[in-house]
Order: sequence, then C-alpha cells, then structure tokens
Amino acid sequence: MPVVYKITYPNGKIYIGQDRTDTFNYFGSADSKLIEKDFTADQRRDFTIRKEILWESSTASRAEVAQIELQFIRSMRSNDPLVGYNQWPRYSGASEISPVR
Repeated sequence: MPVVYKITYPNGKIYIGQDRTDTFNYFGSADSKLIEKDFTADQRRDFTIRKEILWESSTASRAEVAQIELQFIRSMRSNDPLVGYNQWPRYSGASEISPVR
C-alpha cells in the first residue's frame, strides 16, 4: 500500500518521503552526507529516528502519491534547510506553503 511518511532525526529536523510498497524497514533516500553534517562522530554512534506514516491509500495512483508527498513537503517545510532534509523542491520561502488535502 502506498504511504507518505515523515522521518524525524534527533536534532528535530525532518524528511518526508513516499514508499509505494509500505516496506517496514525503508527509511527513505535522504542525502546521508547532508544529514551527517549536522551530527558529530560521537552523536552518529548511537541515535534514534522516528518514522511516522502521514498518509496511506490502497487505491492511489503513482501521480497522486507523488502529489501528496509534495504537499506534505511544502506544508511541513521539510525542504527548508532549517527544518528538514528534503532538497526538492527548492525552498523559496513561506509563500510556498499549501495545505494538504
């Protein structure tokens, strides 16, 4: 079942992603090098992340899943480097925030 999820890192930053198979052990494709910059070597030795399912649908098309993911990225500002690790779409400021249906 397709899902849109949110990963929360120990520093409070988030990553929004989609998984069209709802794989329990999938934690997204965020840029590891980008995330590593926010943590010391010692902090990277032992940390906990949280995965939350924000949306799911047994009937959604790939296009709909992608659209919902994009809406969550924008509404939660996970593409704002101060808030999260999504690098697309490029964050252009608060004016891009739109509600999730």
